[in-house]
Amino acid sequence: MTSEVTYKGALRTECKHLRSGNSIFTDAPVDNKGKGETFSPTDLVATSLAACILTTIGIKLDEKGVDIAGAKAEVEKVMASDPRRISEINMKIYMPAKNYSDKEKVLIEKIAHHCPVGRSLSADLKETMEIIWS
Repeated sequence: MTSEVTYKGALRTECKHLRSGNSIFTDAPVDNKGKGETFSPTDLVATSLAACILTTIGIKLDEKGVDIAGAKAEVEKVMASDPRRISEINMKIYMPAKNYSDKEKVLIEKIAHHCPVGRSLSADLKETMEIIWS
């Protein structure tokens, strides 16, 4: 088992990672009867995409002796209705200042568009991504 999710009432869940014991909480968003005091489940999907991209880039570049500590992603999730779903994820990835070779830039772009979370999302989901080379 990976996690345990408990409904806490008032449209909030506690999501416990079983291996570490760490927890995160979710709320329904304010536009869907929630308090919006923490991530919504769909916020986590969009955020997980960014985390997966940065992690997989980190894994591959670490193998090449390149540290990307400080890389960050800004994520925008766009919802659609009927049915309610994530219709679009827009992301800007800021890579830390380094002299990336053209080969490394191509590798980073490839990884960013083929991480495991991204491959798990619907082909109907529009993803827009910009990598900013600081």
